[in-house]
Amino acid sequence: MVSIGSIIEKIFSLSDAVRYVAIYRDGQLESRSKSSTVGASSSESDRYEELLVNPTLLKLTSQRGGIDCGGMEYVLVRYGNFFQFVMPAPWGHVSVCIEQDADPVNLGLQVKSLVQAEQ
Repeated sequence: MVSIGSIIEKIFSLSDAVRYVAIYRDGQLESRSKSSTVGASSSESDRYEELLVNPTLLKLTSQRGGIDCGGMEYVLVRYGNFFQFVMPAPWGHVSVCIEQDADPVNLGLQVKSLVQAEQ
C-alpha cells in the first residue's frame, strides 16, 4: 500500500490551489497544510473536522445517495474562506481544502482519480 505521506504530496502537486490535505486511513489521521495560507482554520479545529464532521457527512450523504440518487461520490462544502472536498475511500476518507478562487469540482475530480489510482 502506498504511504499516506506520498499521497498527500501528490495531491499538493496537483495545484497551488490546494491549501490542506488530510487522509484518514484505518483509524489513523495524517494531515498537512501550506504554511502561507490566509484565513485558515486552526489545526485543532481541522483535526475534529476529520475525526467527527467529515465521517458524519460522508455517512449521511452515502445513506441518502444510496436510497434513490445513484450513490454518492464526494461532498463539496463551501465555507467562507475556502472549499472543502471530501471523498470516501474503503479505508476511510480524503479531505482537501481548496482556495476559493479555484475550480473545486475539477480539482476534486483530479484528487479522486489520483486516490483511486493509488489504492
